[in-house]
Amino acid sequence: MDNKQNNYISVSYQLYSISADGQKNLEEETQQGRPFQFISGFGVSLDAFEQKIVALEQGAKFDFTLQPSEAFGEYDAEAVHKVNRDIFSINGHFDHENIFEGAVITMMDADEKRFMARVAKIEEDGVTIDTNHPLAGSTLQFVGEVLENRPATNEEIQHMLNHLSGEGCGCGCDDCEGGCGHDHKHEDGCGCGHDHKHEGGCGCGHCH
Repeated sequence: MDNKQNNYISVSYQLYSISADGQKNLEEETQQGRPFQFISGFGVSLDAFEQKIVALEQGAKFDFTLQPSEAFGEYDAEAVHKVNRDIFSINGHFDHENIFEGAVITMMDADEKRFMARVAKIEEDGVTIDTNHPLAGSTLQFVGEVLENRPATNEEIQHMLNHLSGEGCGCGCDDCEGGCGHDHKHEDGCGCGHDHKHEGGCGCGHCH
């Protein structure tokens, strides 16, 4: 099958991260009845992931790896910052309920653009946040099966356009909970088969 845009694609898969020391961890797995669904050519998944999948027929099994440069890049030490605790205070009290080590939070920069960050450390003199994608520096392995690969209908394309304009997820998983397999450029989760450049999914195909 030639690479095409506007193909409706549905896949089930497991996503593994492989660290620099060779350690392999399961990061995402589609659930029964909740495959990762997307339309090619809209940039909702990692480019390298889409290029691998769009060429496969329905029923095809796949097992491929993406290097960090094809996924979420190398880990950047300069993306770690220490900020004042006061920005996490409500009515003069630190927000311990939502701000704790390991928490993934949404922040806003000086241009009022949202971005995701992980709370790396909490100290009396500040909070260290890490804005690297959780899978930065990792090689990704996708193992799964193509459930559907066909030209998208006009209705499906319109649904995706609505998502891109802010009117829904558009990933075909209805509520995007637990990994829709979409990029979500770091807004709410990792996911990975997607360009999840971490808006809510990892780019691998899931919403986080």
